[in-house]
Amino acid sequence: MNSKEFLKKYSAFILLVIMLLVNAIITPNFFALNTFSLMLTQICPVILTAMGMTMVISTGGIDISVGAVMALSAALSTRFVNFEGKASIIMLAIGLLAAIILSSASGLVAGFMVGKLKVQPMVVTLGLMIGVRGLALVATSSKTVYISQAQGELYKLLGNYKIAGLLPIQIIPIVLSIAIVYFILNKTVLGRRIQAVGDNVNSARLAGINVTAVIIFVYMASAFFASTAGIFSVAKIGNINPNDVGLLAELDAIAAVVIGGTKMSGGRGRVFGTVIGAFIMSIISMAVNMNNIPYEYAQIVKAIIIVVAVYIQSDRKK
Repeated sequence: MNSKEFLKKYSAFILLVIMLLVNAIITPNFFALNTFSLMLTQICPVILTAMGMTMVISTGGIDISVGAVMALSAALSTRFVNFEGKASIIMLAIGLLAAIILSSASGLVAGFMVGKLKVQPMVVTLGLMIGVRGLALVATSSKTVYISQAQGELYKLLGNYKIAGLLPIQIIPIVLSIAIVYFILNKTVLGRRIQAVGDNVNSARLAGINVTAVIIFVYMASAFFASTAGIFSVAKIGNINPNDVGLLAELDAIAAVVIGGTKMSGGRGRVFGTVIGAFIMSIISMAVNMNNIPYEYAQIVKAIIIVVAVYIQSDRKK
C-alpha cells in the first residue's frame, strides 16, 4: 500500500485522533462523561441525515434538502401532538409516524425526478430545499411553536430521557440507523445495485438493474432519516423555529460522508467512515463552543476539511 492509498483509507481516522488529542490539551473536561453524553445528543441528527446521504452519494447523487425536511417533520410533529387530552404513547406514535410519512414524501418526489425524469440531483433538491422549508413555515405560521399539552411531555422524553440514567436515548436511533444502512449497503442485493448505479449508471441499466427504483429508494431513505432527525431535534429543545431547525444540516451530512471516504462520484458507501466523519463535525462544533470561540470559526474549519477530503478522495492523474 503506497502513501496515497494509505491516506485515502485512513485519513478520517487520523483526523479524528488528531482532533481528540488537540481537545485533550486545549478543551477543559472534554473527556468527561457529561461531555460524551452531550455529544451523543448533538450528533444524533448529523448521523441520521448522514446515513441517508451516504446512500444517495453512493449512487452519484446529492440531497441538499435534508435540512428543510428536518424542519417540516419537526413542524408537523409538533402540530400533531399539541392537542388536549390524556397522554397516550399510541397517539404520540401515530402523530410522529404521520409526520415522518408526510415529510418523507419529498424523497419520493426527488427520486422520481432524478431517476425517471433525469433531472440533475442538485437542481431537484435545491428546489425541494426551498419549497419544503416553505411548507414548514406554513405549518407553523412562520412562528416558533412550543411542544405543550400532555402529549408534548411524552414527546420531550425523546430528547431528554437517559437510559439507566447515563446514556441519552439518542443512542438508539444512532445505533439502529448505522446498523440498517450498513446491512443494506454491504449485505443485500439492493446494496450491490446501489453501488453499481454509482459506479456506472449506464452499465447498471445494461445489467438489468431498475435504476429508477434504486434512485427513488435512496432519496426516500434520505428523507426518512432526515424526518426522524427533525423529530429528535425538536424533542431536545422543546420547540420549533422553522427558520432554524435543520439549518445547514445538509452541509454537516455531506461533510461526514465525504470525510468518511465515500466518493462524491458514487460507488461504495463507507458507513463507518461516515460515522467517523460525523464525530469529527461534532467535535469541531463542541470544541469552539466549550472554548468560547465564535461559531463562525467552526464553519471555516469544516469548509477546509471538506475541500481537503474531496481532494484526497479524488482520482488524480499525472
